[in-house]
Amino acid sequence: MDTAVAKSEYELERDKPVPSKNHSIVQTNLVILLGTKYQGKYRALSEVSIIISSKEKVPDIAIYPSMEFTPGEDETRLENAPLGVIEILSPSQSLAELIAKSAAYFEAGVLSYWLVLPDLRSIYVFSTPGEYQLFAKEGRLEDPRLEVELELKEIFR
Repeated sequence: MDTAVAKSEYELERDKPVPSKNHSIVQTNLVILLGTKYQGKYRALSEVSIIISSKEKVPDIAIYPSMEFTPGEDETRLENAPLGVIEILSPSQSLAELIAKSAAYFEAGVLSYWLVLPDLRSIYVFSTPGEYQLFAKEGRLEDPRLEVELELKEIFR
C-alpha cells in the first residue's frame, strides 16, 4: 500500500511544505522584530525567490542589506545571495533536510543560517555548515556574523 501523501501545488512550486500556524506566527514575529530593531541596516524578506547555484530557493526569511521599496522596479527572483537565511521547521519537514539546505546557502555566500524549531522554542545559528550555536527557551539570540541580537521570548510569543 502506498502511504505517500500527494504534495500540494504550494509544496511543488516552492519545494517546501505548507507552513503551519505556529510556523507562520514565528515567521511573522521574526520579520517584525528584524524590521523594527534593524531598520536601516537590514531588510527581512519573507518567502522571496532566490537563485542559488542555478536553482530557485524560497527561504522562509532572507536577510538582505537595507533596500528601498521602489514602485515599478520589482523582481520575482533575486540573483544576489542574502546575508542571512532563516528556515523554520514545519511539522512535515525533516531536520536533516533543512540542515542540508544550509550548505548550498553558504556556498552562495550567505554569512549566517538560522534553523528555527518552534516546538522546542529553539534556534540554531550556523556560521558555517556544521558549526552552530544553540539558543533556547527564554535566552537571547546573538548572531555575531550579522551583529543581530533578539530575545527568544519575543520570537516565540
